[in-house]
Amino acid sequence: MNGTTDIHPEAVLESLLAKGGRSNRRANLANMHEVCRKQYEAGSRDFSLPAIGRQAEAESIMKGRALYNAQSADYRTLIEAWAAYAGPPAPKPSKTLASHEYLMRIEDPAIRSIMQAIIAERDKLRAQLNVLKANSQVTVDRRPLGATVAGAPGLPPVTVLAPVTQLTPSEREALQKAVSADYLERCGLREGSHGEILNERGRTLFEVGFARAIRRILGD
Repeated sequence: MNGTTDIHPEAVLESLLAKGGRSNRRANLANMHEVCRKQYEAGSRDFSLPAIGRQAEAESIMKGRALYNAQSADYRTLIEAWAAYAGPPAPKPSKTLASHEYLMRIEDPAIRSIMQAIIAERDKLRAQLNVLKANSQVTVDRRPLGATVAGAPGLPPVTVLAPVTQLTPSEREALQKAVSADYLERCGLREGSHGEILNERGRTLFEVGFARAIRRILGD
């Protein structure tokens, strides 16, 4: 039964009891009604068979799995009446990834962009590892695009990776903007003689070598 109804489950119980039958069945229907009422008064809108079955079993009314039997149709009708009366369960709030929460706490866009690239690379490697676990015949090349292999006689090859190859175009553009003279001037900042970023009062916001490090990452 889907949706919400104004029909009180009490009326449904009365109609089910009016069908007669054994006294044990009538008593169990009344007890099941009380279980559902307690669930409703507690503010829960979970009237699924597993949830109500656990409550019924805890109160020794019947085994929870018995609700799935053909003979338990009246119990299911009563439970469905309560579900319709209470309304559908509230949607579960979407979970925010911990990595996203961490990134949002980083105020500087350039540093946030670098951390985002690192997290994306980690997630990529984790996905590749899962594929490798599922099929041992799969060979995964984990070298990012732009990596080169160098070696010397008698030594194993070594992967040489330029930092700029790990950045997306938008990430590269963000870093270039973060250390550009025009952007710093518009923000009331300037670059010092040693690559530090200073505010309008000459106080250091980012330590010596910050701008140079960004340009080195970009390959400038």
